[in-house]
Formats: sequence, structure tokens, C-alpha cells
Amino acid sequence: MNRFQAWKTAARPHTLPAAIAPVVAAAGLARADGVFRWDAFVWALVAALAIQVAANFANDVSDAARGADTPDRLGPPRMVAEGVIPARQMWVATWAAVAVGALAAVQLLLIAGPVVIVIGVASVVAMLGYVGGPLPYGYRGLGEIFVFLFFGLVATVGARYVHDGNAPLSAWLAAIPIGFVASAILVANNLRDIDTDAAAGKKTLAVILGSDWTRVLYGILMVSAFALVAVFAIADRMPRGAIVAVPFGLMAVRPIRRVLEGIEGRSLVAVLRSTARVHLALGLAIGVGAAIWH
Repeated sequence: MNRFQAWKTAARPHTLPAAIAPVVAAAGLARADGVFRWDAFVWALVAALAIQVAANFANDVSDAARGADTPDRLGPPRMVAEGVIPARQMWVATWAAVAVGALAAVQLLLIAGPVVIVIGVASVVAMLGYVGGPLPYGYRGLGEIFVFLFFGLVATVGARYVHDGNAPLSAWLAAIPIGFVASAILVANNLRDIDTDAAAGKKTLAVILGSDWTRVLYGILMVSAFALVAVFAIADRMPRGAIVAVPFGLMAVRPIRRVLEGIEGRSLVAVLRSTARVHLALGLAIGVGAAIWH
């Protein structure tokens, strides 16, 4: 593995849809409200991607420090744990990504005001505390709640806010299904790693619930996301065009079926990637649908 491949692996590009989906959905909602701004959209996207990459780098180095990434781990290789990238370099890269996010936040500050800085600081603190710090909440079964809050509510509502300084009900409602599928990505990830996490003392929600209930949770999150989009659009609480996202729920059928059938280990890697694609499709469909038909 050369240096470029190592850093690409550490950045975990398959997780980036989790950053893109809420920003695109929020842009569509802003377009429906007649307040869309290209500069706000671009800077919000840069900030979201930068924080996602920073979180991935921080998780790589923090998990290695806590001994969570053992040789038995089934997921993609972790660069610090395998000695490919030194911990110090990974922390430098983490803060470089945070700096890119901060630059974008300054641009958004000029557009939408100081609330943007509050959102940015809270996101960085939450990112660093996931598996780092004295009380990493990712090791205490709170990871899915963090993802729902920051990759659902904060990301979607924040990305809508930067267009005109408002956070309408439609943004809060759209954030719920987006947050559900983002959380399902982590559920699939933790289901894959349930045995190695338990052995390493990492008490993820999957470890706490056990395999069977974790599978049920995954199915509930995925089905509920698309059901809620339909309900909100039909009730006219979101732009009517958001309902075009509902047919994309068919993309979720196969990963849900595979999870409920009981697949384990490396077989869940494909489910994880499929869930990320569902998440991106959901965000894109809500955004495009809302922009066209409102």
C-alpha cells in the first residue's frame, strides 16, 4: 500500500455520503423556500466533508490508542493500528481537516451569522469525543444517538440555516429520516464488529443489545426513514416533491433482508456500503424533489 492509498483508506471514502446527503437535502429545501444560495451550499458541503474526514482520522488514531483495532477486526484496515501511518501524523491530518472545516465555517459566518460557529464547535467537540477523550461515548452505546443528532438534525438543519438564517419545520422533519439512515450505517458497522468490539471492551450499542435486537433496530431505522418521508410529504409538512424519495426505499430491501437473515462478519461490509448508498440516494432525492416540486 503506497502513501496515497494509505491516506485514502484512513479517510474512509465510503462514509462520505453521510456528510453529503444532509447538505443536498437542505439545499433542496432552501430552493423550495426561495432562499437557496450557491455559496452557502458549497461552503456547507466543504465543512461537512472536512468534519467527516477529521472524524475518520480521529477514530483511526483513538481506537488504536485504546487497543480496539485488533488483528481480528473484520472491517477495512486501520492505518495507525497496523503501523502504516504514525499516530502523530494522523493527529496532524485530523487537525488539518478541522482547519479546512473552520475556513468553511468562517465563510458561512459571513453569510449566516455567529450561530454557524456554535454549530461548528459543537460538531468538532462531538467528533473528538466519539472514541477519544476520557469518556468516549462511542464506547458506551451512545454512538447511534451522536450520529442521529449530528449527521441528522445538526447537519440537515444547520445546512438549511446557512442559506437565510432560518430553520423551518421542514428541515427538522427531513433531518429525522436522514438521521435514521445515517444511524443505520453505524448499526451495520457495529453489528459487523460485535464480537471483536466485545473482546476489546468496546461497549457499542450492538454489544449492549446483542446481535438479534441490533438486527431488528437496523430494520426499524431503514423502514421508518422512508415511511416518515411519505407521511411528512403527504401531510404537506415537507415540500411535496420529497415524496420522490420513497421509491428509493427499494434500495433498502436487500440489505434489510440480509441483515434479518443473520449474515455475519465480513458479509456485512457489503451491507454497510449499500446502506451508505441508500443514505445518499435519500438525501439527493429529498433535495432534488423538493427543489423541483414544492
